[in-house]
Amino acid sequence: MKQQDIAHVLTQEPTLHSLLVRGWVRSFRSNRFIALNDGSTIKNIQCVVDFENFEEDVLAKVTVGAAVEIKGVLVESQGQGQSVEIQVSDIEVLGEANPEDVKLTILSPKRHTLEKLREQAHLRVRTQTFSAVMRTRSKLSFAIHEYFQKNGFYYMHAPIVTGSDAEGAGEMFRVSALDPKNPPLKENGEIDYSKDFFGKETNLTVSGQLEAETYAMGLGKVYTFGPTFRAENSNTSRHLAEFWMIEPEVAFCDLAGNMDLAEDFIKYVIKYALEHCADDLEFLENRLLQEEKSKPQADRSDMPLREKLQFVLENNFKRVSYTEAIDILKRSKPNQKKKFKYIIEEWGADLQSEHERFLVEKHFKCPVILFDYPAKIKAFYMRLNDDGKTVRAMDVLFPGIGEIVGGSQREERYDVLKEKMEAMGIDEEELHWYLDLRKFGTAVHSGFGLGFERLVQFTTGMGNIRDVIPYPRTPGNASF
Repeated sequence: MKQQDIAHVLTQEPTLHSLLVRGWVRSFRSNRFIALNDGSTIKNIQCVVDFENFEEDVLAKVTVGAAVEIKGVLVESQGQGQSVEIQVSDIEVLGEANPEDVKLTILSPKRHTLEKLREQAHLRVRTQTFSAVMRTRSKLSFAIHEYFQKNGFYYMHAPIVTGSDAEGAGEMFRVSALDPKNPPLKENGEIDYSKDFFGKETNLTVSGQLEAETYAMGLGKVYTFGPTFRAENSNTSRHLAEFWMIEPEVAFCDLAGNMDLAEDFIKYVIKYALEHCADDLEFLENRLLQEEKSKPQADRSDMPLREKLQFVLENNFKRVSYTEAIDILKRSKPNQKKKFKYIIEEWGADLQSEHERFLVEKHFKCPVILFDYPAKIKAFYMRLNDDGKTVRAMDVLFPGIGEIVGGSQREERYDVLKEKMEAMGIDEEELHWYLDLRKFGTAVHSGFGLGFERLVQFTTGMGNIRDVIPYPRTPGNASF
């Protein structure tokens, strides 16, 4: 007999035909009612046992956390909370779970904090909260590929090991096969990386953007979707050392087209989640409402989760220049009363999360796209505007998250890019191939990067980015 997913079984009408399900026991009440879940849905299916017809030693092994196989007939439910249930004819315990061991884990019925769940990350996907988050993450991942494939983009795999620092920030993880206790040295005492595996100093990538640009200039429209790494010592609810990035790059596309693409893309994937993760988002919304009851009114969300997602779909993102945003922030009450940690005093300031969230949550009260940033606070590859002091950069800001997308029109002029690289101390020899793009049919082109975990965080309403990735990598933590 073929196993059926519980998600599918719950949509069926009662039937006289026998069916088979497998899953993990969430609860077993009165030696009669088994709540079974197989991960295919947030919902459990109730399996009703006529305990007088089963051996006691078999039922004794049906404990919380145990893996079981159940055969039976789908009937109309006599209880509340479900329309159908399984009248059990046969039970096989596939994997036992000792109740004494379960008591020491997050599988026990007791409520646990998210911090406690992180300590047992190998088990937390068995909980309702994390199964809901991870199913939503999976659906969002599919929607990302679907959007780009439907819109003529080609999926490109950027290298994980690289010799270039796309951001110019230097916060990279080194990759080396040298003996750390006895590395080869140059005459000046420095490590000789020419003797290393790749014959040069290499790192884990911080971005696939530069490589994606080269492919956009041959295929027209490409996107990457892969892991990226930042050795930034940030212990916050918004940062990870290892995370996934979506990076489209488009030839013959200017900054306005880039902003249009980002907005259309984000709305598409959020709409997909609303349509395909309804049960999970309903659960996560209710969980959030319960959690916020203990918070002061001022700290609670203005809208329930699904309403907030719908609001993003139904409203145009507000497009505001950096210069206009600075004026708004300078005149704002938090700035004038010195409530901001970083006071905005003059044009050219690098906006912090508190400033971004003020613009989105307090001033405009909708997603915001900031554009035309000062060149001094942005990367070398961004297109210099005619004013000589700003670049065609754009950031998409979301409520509760801050920056969710960072992008720009790329500098397509050879001489200007070369001058910017020299001014910023970037090795021209190391990026000769990137400069080469400007010598062979250069053209206006643009792209952006979206941190996937921040998108999942916004969609699920989770407050900490460590709770939307299976195994978070953060300073001092590489467990599991």
